[in-house]
This record gives sequence, structure tokens and C-alpha cells, in this order.
Amino acid sequence: MTDQDEALRAERIERAGKLFSGRVEFLLSAPQLKFLPDPSVPEIAFCGRSNVGKSSLLNALTGRKAIARASVTPGRTQELNYFEVGTPTAFRLVDMPGYGFAKAPPAVVEKWRRLIRDYLRGRVVLKRTLLLVDARHGVKPVDAEFMKMLDEAAVGYRVVLTKADKLKATELAEVIARTEADARRHVAAHPQVLVTSAEVKLGIDDLRAAVLEDAGA
Repeated sequence: MTDQDEALRAERIERAGKLFSGRVEFLLSAPQLKFLPDPSVPEIAFCGRSNVGKSSLLNALTGRKAIARASVTPGRTQELNYFEVGTPTAFRLVDMPGYGFAKAPPAVVEKWRRLIRDYLRGRVVLKRTLLLVDARHGVKPVDAEFMKMLDEAAVGYRVVLTKADKLKATELAEVIARTEADARRHVAAHPQVLVTSAEVKLGIDDLRAAVLEDAGA
């Protein structure tokens, strides 16, 4: 990374920190597309396998203790949950239903799947999707399946490793290398893999900066 790149990164991190320290509010939950808010500002969506730590990461990202309710029960998020950032609103964060291993009837899971697929394909203000992957497991078949869905929907996405503090440095390096290789095989994936831990706040500054960049804020 050049000195200019490092300066740009530091400036973006500072701006992102100020923005997220301001207004961040829950807006609404949308069980169907007809309940989505007007497409008036950029949206950054968060998706991932059930129990990947999405709610905890959203809380860490926004600097709030419980703006997104964390749960040990996989599949708790069953709607598109919207959060507004900034005054006036600079962009919205969208917490998507977790996929895979959800303890729900097949018909309900299929309903969630249709909601996610239709949102990804039809939301014109969706600027980036952040695909969360548990660092302890790497990209699993269900993640690869969702990555294919994102490729087909032509939705640009970043892979974000969660719970990175649970691994030793050598193990983490191996997971990062494998995940980057997986990302390179998908046409819509961003080449940079972000490494995070909500528990120890690892990578949160860079994640905020990435969200800011992707939203064009």
C-alpha cells in the first residue's frame, strides 16, 4: 500500500467513524418487497449463514449495544431489517434473513429465499452486499450457493470473515488465503476479503470505511 493509499484509508476511516458515531436508527422491517422504503438513498446489505454473527457485527459496526438483536437461535431474522445512517440519511444498512440451517419449516425457508432473491435482483439502490462467513469454517457449500446467487443477480459483494479472534494467526492466514481463492472464482465478488471480530473489534474500522466507500458517502 502506497503512502497515498494509506492516507486515503486513514481519511475514510476517520469520516466513517464520525458518521457512525452520529445518527443510526432502526427504520422498519419488511416481510415482503412491497413494504420496502422508497429507494431514495444507497443501501448496503448484510447476509450470511444463520448464526454467523451478523447481528453482533452490525452492533459493532454501528457502535451500538443492541441496534440489531443478537440471538443464539439460528434463523431469527426473517425479514429485511432497515437501519438509517446519518443526518440527513447518507445510506441504509439492510440486515437480510440468514440462510441455511434455519430451524423453520421448508415453506417458510423458501419464502425467505424468494424474498432475498427478488430483493437482490430488483433493488436499484443496492450498492453492495456484504457476505459474512465464519472464519472458523471458511466458505461452506451453502455459502458458495449464495455466492452463485449473487453472481447471477449481478450484485457486487465483499466477503467478510467473522469471529476471526477464535483462530490462531497461522490458521487465520490459511482461511484468508482459501477465502480469497474462493472469491476469485466468482465474477461479482470483490477481491479484498475483510477480516473482523465483533467481540474484540478487529477490523471494524476498515469495515466501516468499506461501507462508506461502497455507499458513495
